[in-house]
Amino acid sequence: MNTGTAWTARFATVVFDVDSTIASIEGIDWLAERRSAEVAAQCIALTSRAMAGEIPFEEVYTHRLELIRPTQVDLDALAEAYLASVAPRAAQLIKGLHAVGTTVLLVSGGLHAAIEPLARLLDVPAQHVHAVRVSANAHGEFVFLDGAQPLATQQGKPRVISQLDLPRPTVMIGDGATDAAARGVVDQFIAYTGAARRESVVAVADAVAEDFVDLVPLLLAIAEPDEEDR
Repeated sequence: MNTGTAWTARFATVVFDVDSTIASIEGIDWLAERRSAEVAAQCIALTSRAMAGEIPFEEVYTHRLELIRPTQVDLDALAEAYLASVAPRAAQLIKGLHAVGTTVLLVSGGLHAAIEPLARLLDVPAQHVHAVRVSANAHGEFVFLDGAQPLATQQGKPRVISQLDLPRPTVMIGDGATDAAARGVVDQFIAYTGAARRESVVAVADAVAEDFVDLVPLLLAIAEPDEEDR
């Protein structure tokens, strides 16, 4: 986006997914690849089916954690991987949205502890970051959900968004079926295909963006000059 141009917001609130949207990786699959090829293949297949809407998200969430058994070292490494895989121009667009007064949220089925550093990089306040919190077993392996975690379920995003009483109009941007599920509680849903294109998700979207350059005219408009400036 041209930083010398005066912009105005099309939406009062923009909600971004994280995995395969803000960042080009799928966090759980990235963790699985630190294990064996067999674990990676199982987790990637489960993620792909869940994101395509073939099986409910909640059926795969704890199963993947039990396969991977991530430790704090793994979560710290994932946090670094998120920082290294931010989509081109994502930070610039979010800065532009903040500049015109748009409320920006990260709502993700990813692991909260690993997403926090990414949110800080993007200047998204902690209260606008919603993700899955997990707890460790006696061996320091994060295999349990930390209490009720709606974002570990298929309908978690619409549930969380509807409870936040966000400024309207609102838009959800993401790549998966759990993002598309928010259509009933947001004013628009944009399918992001820069990291993964899922036809079942694209089919129900109000718009499609292949990268963050495509998102600019969908989220921002060039401000009309005041009468006195014409």
